[in-house]
Amino acid sequence: MTTVDGDGMYAHTFEGIRDRPVAVFGAGTLGRRIALMFASRGGTVRIYDPSAEQVAAATEYVTRTLPEVAGEGGAGNAVGAESVAEALESAWLAVEAVPERLDIKIPLWGEIDRAAPADTLFTTNSSSYPSRVMAEHVRDPARLCNMHFYMPPGSNAVDLMSDGATSREVLDTLLAVLPEFDVHPFEARKESVGFIFNRVWAAIKRESLAVVAEGVARPEDVDGMFKINWKMPVGPFRMMDQVGLDVVLDIENHYAEENPALPAGPRELLHEYVDAGKLGVKTGEGFYRY
Repeated sequence: MTTVDGDGMYAHTFEGIRDRPVAVFGAGTLGRRIALMFASRGGTVRIYDPSAEQVAAATEYVTRTLPEVAGEGGAGNAVGAESVAEALESAWLAVEAVPERLDIKIPLWGEIDRAAPADTLFTTNSSSYPSRVMAEHVRDPARLCNMHFYMPPGSNAVDLMSDGATSREVLDTLLAVLPEFDVHPFEARKESVGFIFNRVWAAIKRESLAVVAEGVARPEDVDGMFKINWKMPVGPFRMMDQVGLDVVLDIENHYAEENPALPAGPRELLHEYVDAGKLGVKTGEGFYRY
């Protein structure tokens, strides 16, 4: 995949950044978990979200969960930011974890680009869009890449993927520094919708939904077989509930845009739940009640 050589601006070491903040944009299910990981080795994480209620819930989650994951260097903290600029002050890293909608992501990246320090690394947690499609207002695309999280602190692998113009320094910095936060990166060697693991997971998830949509099985049947046969603590349907069924549907819609031949049944099933407000854990009910 195409990368560009840098001039050292985006080359950071853990020692060089450990006392600088991380800015997380989006205080939802994944945003707060991402913030938790970057607070786990000391330092400050600033969380910005248009919803003050979400920010409060996110900072409370980090404070409550941090003792379980804090490293030897001692725990850091998460604080709410009232503006994009406040979140980015002296930050070495910006992580965007807002909903999977380009009409939200593109203007937000313009705001981040205008406010960020010159050496801040730009990363999007998008699970379905390559970062290049949201870079319209980013003046230097060399500082931007995909950094896709799964469900930390339990699932701590992340995908890294160039936007086609990402500086090698950005990727090398993340490959070297992220493990210090117990975040373990794997680089996609070419642009791939779904990156590495999500391509495999998407096929499993889609067929699981199809089996239920066709009336062959119930969600708990599919999950039960996964738990018994693969010794997994939870199955695909409970995992989708954890992510949020609205997010799962957005992702499936994007895959369908890329590949119109995908079956519609799984998306229709998701629509039934989303339209009924049953989004999973965050609303108290999805495929299961919580």
